[in-house]
Amino acid sequence: MTDRRVISSLLLAVVLVGGCGMIGQISSADIAGRRTQAAAVLAQWTAALPPVGTSPAFVPVGELTSQVGDWELSTGDNNKVALMAGAIEAAVTLSAQTPPTAEVHWDDGTTRPVPTISADQALAAIQGGNGAATCPGCTSIQVIGAQFSTVRIATSHGRASAPAWEFALAGTAVRVTRIAVAPAGMTTVDPMSLASSGGWLGPSIQSATTKTAGLALTVTFVGAPDPGDKPCGADYSAEAAESSTAVAVFVIEHQSLTVGACSAVGALRTASVGLAAPLAGRVVLDVNQDIPVPVELIP
Repeated sequence: MTDRRVISSLLLAVVLVGGCGMIGQISSADIAGRRTQAAAVLAQWTAALPPVGTSPAFVPVGELTSQVGDWELSTGDNNKVALMAGAIEAAVTLSAQTPPTAEVHWDDGTTRPVPTISADQALAAIQGGNGAATCPGCTSIQVIGAQFSTVRIATSHGRASAPAWEFALAGTAVRVTRIAVAPAGMTTVDPMSLASSGGWLGPSIQSATTKTAGLALTVTFVGAPDPGDKPCGADYSAEAAESSTAVAVFVIEHQSLTVGACSAVGALRTASVGLAAPLAGRVVLDVNQDIPVPVELIP
């Protein structure tokens, strides 16, 4: 089926107060560049995503490696940096056997069967796939056991419980986990470098909300704390490029030209964009980072 791609926009109301200033203008070239970037991000993900069906695709939007518990004072300085560097290795023989097919369970009750990976494959993924990494001044974390379990993870379809390997470590009560879903069972893409976007237009999206059958998508991001009629304030609009499996969204910042003292602290802001059709299981993408964001569906 041919992908249906629609560029749509919904500008937020801009408040202008006489004598207080005006909203900064965004050039048409900047907008055109960002639309080109959105189309490229959309095409990349559309090619990778399976068709929208009865079960949502498993598209993680959080880290695949996590930990259970906090590092103790005696181990934290070393282990925190070592884990980030992938300096972790097996002190015992880990199973190379792949567990039976497991399921991802979303909070809305939907499920999806997924292929799994073995414990030694999961450890290799934590290491970066190249064996235990070097970390100057660090001592490698020693894995002394592994068990098949589940973890909570953010996905493009909301929070879910997914199969994972949980590793016991020497000298600490902290356990490290790694999603145990095989690459064939989840959708990810390599980040793109799209330098032709025409410059920074707005902040990166953190999450999105829409009604189940609605045509409006609201995105949340960190922006200016005040509206555009205030010093250092801003108003925001959003645009979206749509396909049958994904919606790529970017936010445009309309900066205030009002002169005056102001705070540099950011605040949570929102912008809304109209869709050609209800989201219906499609993935929402942040164009700035070329990544999916978590979506909350409201009945």
